Amino acid sequence: MKAWKLRLYVAGVTPKSLEAFANLKKICEEFLKGKYSIEIVDLLKDPKLAKGDQIVAIPTLVRRLPPPLKKIIGDLSNKEKVLVGLNIIKKG
Repeated sequence: MKAWKLRLYVAGVTPKSLEAFANLKKICEEFLKGKYSIEIVDLLKDPKLAKGDQIVAIPTLVRRLPPPLKKIIGDLSNKEKVLVGLNIIKKG
């Protein structure tokens, strides 16, 4: 069972979107191996989907499971910020 459901909102295939996905994949493989799923939502193809998770900037990562919902905006290059933001590790 995938305990972590992550959704990455992007706008097309841009260097920033690709970087965000690559960074996310690397973090997940290192810390959540076998326990996660990543859904990519391209807002250029379906802009209405931004409303559901109240997306105001892209790329944005949304942790849907486990609760509570968490959001991280940016290319996810700051590994510690992502790990703390997703509650994978504690701050410090």
